[in-house]
Amino acid sequence: MFKSVWQVIKEQLDHRDLIFRMASFDIKGMYQKHYLGSLWQFINPAIQVSIYWFVFGLGIRGGQPVETSAGPIPFFLWMLMGLIPWFFISPSIIQGSNSVYQKVNMVSKMNFPVSLLPTIKIIGNSLQFFILMILLMIVLFIYGFTPTIYFVQIVYYIFAMFAFLFAFTLLSSTISTLVRDYQMLLQSMVRMILYLSPILWDPNAGRVPEWVANILQLNPIFYIIEGFRDSFLGREWFFEDPLYFFYFWMFTLTILVIGSRAHLQFRKNFVDYL
Repeated sequence: MFKSVWQVIKEQLDHRDLIFRMASFDIKGMYQKHYLGSLWQFINPAIQVSIYWFVFGLGIRGGQPVETSAGPIPFFLWMLMGLIPWFFISPSIIQGSNSVYQKVNMVSKMNFPVSLLPTIKIIGNSLQFFILMILLMIVLFIYGFTPTIYFVQIVYYIFAMFAFLFAFTLLSSTISTLVRDYQMLLQSMVRMILYLSPILWDPNAGRVPEWVANILQLNPIFYIIEGFRDSFLGREWFFEDPLYFFYFWMFTLTILVIGSRAHLQFRKNFVDYL
């Protein structure tokens, strides 16, 4: 069962230099013809943060802080802790899922493992994510937050996020190549997930019934976003909820197994579906 998984992972490890090189080319090419160049990687998030803060922070909440187990937190900071991972997750899902369809015609006649294409998109988007994370930590310091021992588990949640994105985009890119309507559906679903995940609203505020909150927690992005907040706010360790920990990794592993088998089965015929 895990033979296909190992084959796909081995392809990533054997060609890691190529992945980083092509991801670098992607970043440079994306903004090559723009006057502001790669600055748009930070201008776009800044505009979105401003809009969300104005609508949800000032408009809906009236500037009220978010009550957490670590005490009241300014909504702006609380929102940033969810939005910055989302700014990485969202484009990685959309671009990674469409990566095989976009490039397979070009690489089909080359000795090139197609499984690298989603990973290249994920790595390409990660530069912006890490820079924004550093900026978030600076903002936290300005607001008077000091690092705690819980900051260590940020590494774990980054790993969990990359693992989920790799598994999901591997499966999703295969489906998207075989059934083009899937890509359009996925784009709509990603927009919906923004509001179904605890990015702009507090799941612990008691405004939704408990059974609804439990259903929403089945979303693996929920686990990742809340995990980053747990790390920044020092609320709890990831191993304190072993059931949720087990669910997330079983979900991710299942997608990885299905995605690896589907990818290896169909990739020789991807060109036929273009």
